[in-house]
Amino acid sequence: MTQVRVSKLLAERGICSRREADAFIERGWVTIDGKPVTLGEKTGPNQIIDLHPRAQRQQNKRVTVLLNKPIGYVSGQAEKSYQPAVTLIQAENCTNPKDRPDRIRNITDGLAPAGRLDIDSQGLLVLTQDGRIARTLIGPDNAIEKEYIVRVRGQVNDKKLALLRHGLKLDDRQLKPAKISQFEPGVLNFTLREGRKRQIRRMCELVELDVRFLKRVRVGNIQLGNLPVGKWRFLISGERFN
Repeated sequence: MTQVRVSKLLAERGICSRREADAFIERGWVTIDGKPVTLGEKTGPNQIIDLHPRAQRQQNKRVTVLLNKPIGYVSGQAEKSYQPAVTLIQAENCTNPKDRPDRIRNITDGLAPAGRLDIDSQGLLVLTQDGRIARTLIGPDNAIEKEYIVRVRGQVNDKKLALLRHGLKLDDRQLKPAKISQFEPGVLNFTLREGRKRQIRRMCELVELDVRFLKRVRVGNIQLGNLPVGKWRFLISGERFN
């Protein structure tokens, strides 16, 4: 029987990220048959693994926030003179601080974007301390829909829409089928299940359309709604991406 690292198995099961698993293992919070697991230990893929309640409580303290990222901010690390979006995660920009008052201070510790939104785009950006949510949104097997409103310049016709929906390649790789519709002249609705770098802009270039404005309005079941530009809120209990 093939042996798998316990940390990898925990991540594959969506229990925690591999980094979190390694940290829990180092603390003795991961056991098999009551015996603490050692770092790097392997086990069978069907083995029952238990997570200590202290690890579960630690996970429950981790927060996820939803930001309406403005144009001009990068999603991740600072680039040249551009600031990362996480710098906007400040108490005065929060629209629902009463939901998690215990986490409003030092909230940016360990907070990382779960997916990219390029500097020229605005809209819903998810930042999280929770490896489970990060894996759901950007893991290799994720199929979470992301929805965008895109204003373009150029002629939009049925042939171009058909190509955008299914028929294009980027970097010599076939794109997954997309849902694309035009709900008013020059304004398209894109729903994707992948997030290649600058994907929508590059797709539009291939059919001779120039993107003038791009806004992400939904990630999975979570809508941007009326969250103002530059503001953020906590993901609250009961909200799920899938």
